[in-house]
Amino acid sequence: MSTARLVALLRARSVRQGEFVLSSGRRSSYYIDCRRTTMHAEGLALIGSLGLAAIRDLAWPCDAVGGLTLGADPVAYAIAAASAASPPLVHGFTVRKAAKDHGTGRRIEGCFEPGMSIVVVEDVITTGASALEAIAVLQADGAKVSGVLSVVDREEGGRDVIERAGIAVRSLVAVSALLGSA
Repeated sequence: MSTARLVALLRARSVRQGEFVLSSGRRSSYYIDCRRTTMHAEGLALIGSLGLAAIRDLAWPCDAVGGLTLGADPVAYAIAAASAASPPLVHGFTVRKAAKDHGTGRRIEGCFEPGMSIVVVEDVITTGASALEAIAVLQADGAKVSGVLSVVDREEGGRDVIERAGIAVRSLVAVSALLGSA
């Protein structure tokens, strides 16, 4: 499983040219709809193996991976699934955008317990706001955040914002690699 194949898949499935308004409110001449790759069968396999390898290469302590729903969900689950074939196991969780008013009322769902070492995952880092929101929720519930792993870094300052908060960041692909020959 190679980064070159992930780049090719992202170019073919996720990069869109045109006029777009991003969630930050900024305008952009391109949009990375990463879900078209992260929810694709081959994309899941690539992201799972590459993400797990990156976490292990960095030697980040990691009991579980997850982040703010919806973009982080397939990334987390792909990494968790990849770990089943290459233990030790890494479990997945989801951080809700708001607590539900029924059931457990938790914002963190899935395989998360206070005290765990976790890696926050993202599909695309732009401003860093989603990762920082997830980190705040997780740390308030006792997580030890080892780092942030994204599939794509839009290279618009989000990485720097997260790193200034004291959290290491790694991305599988930089947007410059996607737009270079797109």
